[in-house]
Amino acid sequence: MLKRILWLLTAFPAAALLITLAVANRHGVRLVLDPFRPDQPAVSIVLPFYAYLFGMLLIGVLLGGAATWFSQGRWRRIARQRASEAKRWQVEADRLMRERDAEVGARAKALAAPVKRDAA
Repeated sequence: MLKRILWLLTAFPAAALLITLAVANRHGVRLVLDPFRPDQPAVSIVLPFYAYLFGMLLIGVLLGGAATWFSQGRWRRIARQRASEAKRWQVEADRLMRERDAEVGARAKALAAPVKRDAA
C-alpha cells in the first residue's frame, strides 16, 4: 500500500509537469535532418515542441527497458536452466515413488496371500 501511495505522489506531479510543458510549448518547431543545407533541407519536420518532448521521453523509456532486458538476460537464462533441472528432478522423484509404491504393493500382496497348508 505504501508503494502505491508513493507512486501516486510521484506520478501526479510528474503528469502535471508534463501537461504544463505541453500547454506552454504548443508552437511549431522545425526539425531539420539535413546538416549540409539547413536553409533548404531535403528532410524536415514541423511539429509542436511538446511532441518532441514526449517522443524523446518515449524513446528514453524504450531504450531503458531494452537495456534492462539485455542486462538481465544472464539471470533469465540461469532461471530457465534451474527450472529445467527442477522439472527433471521432479520427474525422477515421481518415477522413484511409483516404483516404490509398486514394490510395496507387491510385498503386501505376497504377505497377505494365504499360505495353503494341507491338513494332515
